[in-house]
Amino acid sequence: MSHQLLQGKRGIIFGALDPNSIAWKTAMRVHEEGGVFVLTNAPIAMRMGQINDLAAATQSTIIPCDATSEEDLHQLVTQAVEILGGKLDFVLHSIGMSVNVRKGKAYTDENYDFTAKGWDVSALSFHKVMQTLYKQDAMNEWGSIVALTYMAAQRTFPDYNDMADNKAYLESVARSFGYFFGKEKKVRVNTISQSPTPTTAGQGVKGFDGFISYAEKMSPLGNATALDCANYTVSLFSDLTRKVTMQNLFHDGGFSNTGVSQEVIEYFSK
Repeated sequence: MSHQLLQGKRGIIFGALDPNSIAWKTAMRVHEEGGVFVLTNAPIAMRMGQINDLAAATQSTIIPCDATSEEDLHQLVTQAVEILGGKLDFVLHSIGMSVNVRKGKAYTDENYDFTAKGWDVSALSFHKVMQTLYKQDAMNEWGSIVALTYMAAQRTFPDYNDMADNKAYLESVARSFGYFFGKEKKVRVNTISQSPTPTTAGQGVKGFDGFISYAEKMSPLGNATALDCANYTVSLFSDLTRKVTMQNLFHDGGFSNTGVSQEVIEYFSK
């Protein structure tokens, strides 16, 4: 059901790859709620994904961008403001990648060149995106910037590898940049700590099916789906959450505050 919560609002959505991705679901929901946006992803990801189908469904323009490149980001923001006809009201950062995970390198045996690349793509890119928006004065007052994270930033999930460190850095950037963006431009910056979600990227993590099954048993409301996350993101883009900023918001069916569930007790008592 559409409530036109984002009527007249403009933005950029990073990271939509295929219909399984949270960014894809968010783009569809933003479109349904009246928002307009440009879609962007790294050129290599665009070749692997189906972003053209999403652009057609949402009447959106695609602008390729390497989010680790300051030059690319400058061009993206400049073009987005021009295409959309004004400053931006929302931005979604849905970008994450670990070369160590892809190459099967354990956390205790990292290739630090891989580590640096993953950190740049997954975490430092969030700072680069916001610094570009900030310097170009590209956000409207009361705009909203959201990045996706995972609670491995606070708790140990061994197979999440160096992505846990990347997410911890990402969340710190949201707090630090959120202060300046809020104080000087009245722009909100938050992260959503989402349940384990079977996206294309998430399924690359070793033991991911076990993550999902365990979290489902632990969460009083069950795991939050990609569509649930899209709906939550829409609420953060809307004017209904104007005073929410610098927060890491757990969107996980209650998993983050559950010590143990009856289902888990019963499972291990068999």
